[in-house]
Amino acid sequence: MKYEHIQQEAYEANMQLPKLGLVLFTFGNVSAVDRGLGVFAIKPSGVPYEELSPDKMVIVDLDGNVVEGMLRPSSDTKTHAVLYKHWHKIGGIAHTHSVYATAWAQSQRDIPIFGTTHADHNTVDIPCAAPMSDEMIGGNYEYETGFQIMNCFNERKLDYNEVEMILVGNHAPFTWGKNAAKAVYNSAVLEQVAHMALLTEQINGNAARLKDALIKKHFERKHGPDSYYGQ
Repeated sequence: MKYEHIQQEAYEANMQLPKLGLVLFTFGNVSAVDRGLGVFAIKPSGVPYEELSPDKMVIVDLDGNVVEGMLRPSSDTKTHAVLYKHWHKIGGIAHTHSVYATAWAQSQRDIPIFGTTHADHNTVDIPCAAPMSDEMIGGNYEYETGFQIMNCFNERKLDYNEVEMILVGNHAPFTWGKNAAKAVYNSAVLEQVAHMALLTEQINGNAARLKDALIKKHFERKHGPDSYYGQ
């Protein structure tokens, strides 16, 4: 009962991934953290979504050690643990191999900010972290993936509270947010923006980046101090 709330949160968020078309088979995971308890709940490794239940969500600490659960946690658990441990304001993390976002990651390209859909959620191109070094690959791979993500943000001077998504070069996307549901929302937004950007470049290979004035307008009308989008 101690961890039931984050198990339920993680379960509900994970079940959104196949509903939104963001995963195939078991290619993805979501976690939800309880900062007070110093643990998070995450999808068990390799278990089909239709076989999941809240009690199957594995509880691990912020070093990635299993605290409670009979199943092995996701193979990406240590990546989640690193991000939770260093980025103190995030409450949920999602990882998928959604088609379009992953295609951009495999291309090792940032997703350009072409339109207002993108600007509603980000004021910058969606970053693609450089592929991992051989030394990092040969070490604790999933643990190092967390630092691969954070290194990209540090190098580009990005704020993880403002940019809640990244492409990991040659790998796939990670997203996060104030809770697990927001992390999944960001995964769906990222996939849609990735799809739109691909089509934009196919239609016009010389498409211009969105004007700064429109970027500012669309982001601030949803997130600025005088935002007026929604009820």
